Amino acid sequence: MTRVLPVLTVVLAILAIWYAGAVWMNAQWTRDQAARAGQEVTFPDILRDTMVQDRPVLPAPHQVVAELWNSTVVEELTSRRGIVQSGTLSNRSLIYHGWITLSATLLGFLIGSGLGIVLAVGIVHNRAMDLSVMPWAIASQTIPILAIAPMIIVVLNSVGVTGLLPKAIISAYLSFFPVVVGMVKGLRAPDHMQLDLMKTYNASRAQVFAKLRLPSSMPYLFASLKVAIAASLVGAIVGELPTGAVAGLGARLLAGSYYGQTVQIWAALIAAAVLAGLMVGLIGLIQRQALRRMGMAR
Repeated sequence: MTRVLPVLTVVLAILAIWYAGAVWMNAQWTRDQAARAGQEVTFPDILRDTMVQDRPVLPAPHQVVAELWNSTVVEELTSRRGIVQSGTLSNRSLIYHGWITLSATLLGFLIGSGLGIVLAVGIVHNRAMDLSVMPWAIASQTIPILAIAPMIIVVLNSVGVTGLLPKAIISAYLSFFPVVVGMVKGLRAPDHMQLDLMKTYNASRAQVFAKLRLPSSMPYLFASLKVAIAASLVGAIVGELPTGAVAGLGARLLAGSYYGQTVQIWAALIAAAVLAGLMVGLIGLIQRQALRRMGMAR
């Protein structure tokens, strides 16, 4: 109970601020409508109307929850019924769109993490790479992803690469840097006394890496992987925006912005946040199991 209470307090405070913001930001539309009709509105009228507007400036929390329910559970059941009856797949389900984005996220995460680990090993063991690759890796992150994403899409489309891979490459672009930084820090974590001890055992560079550097880097690696998986999801969503995609969470955001469906936009954003939280939690679970097996955690 002592752990749950602070969380509930923060959640209730966020909901209270959210509802207050919804009333404040949506009230102007209610006043404008009343002015056109030559009517006067009281605060209870404003409060009631701001909670049920079709296209609010800021949707109320219960509207977002209702949209999430309708676009996941209800729409998924409707989609399955449509598949049975007509053999076609409905693309309105948020679960369907989430899976499209998740596929690009996981592929980009694997590519970016693998590249980051390989670069980190090279940087630690090769001074030339340390002096040349690391500055370029840092400089690459100064380029806004919204600027480079269309360039990647256009270049890959020109050589016939479309579909999942361009979005995965954008995800990899965002996810490799945290892994590089975290892994370099972890591989350099052993102090001089530990390295000198390995030398007294006449250990080779490969043995030092396998027995000392790699185990020492595990806490840093998992911490960077949590950042990388969230960044990879952002990259997948951003990669869907310049292509005019019809599937994915980015496509839902685009469709909502085109037609002024703010409730749909917020539902897609909440879905993306939940998806990121689940992936980070899964990496945290793997981290606890791995470190426990290595004797580095209880």
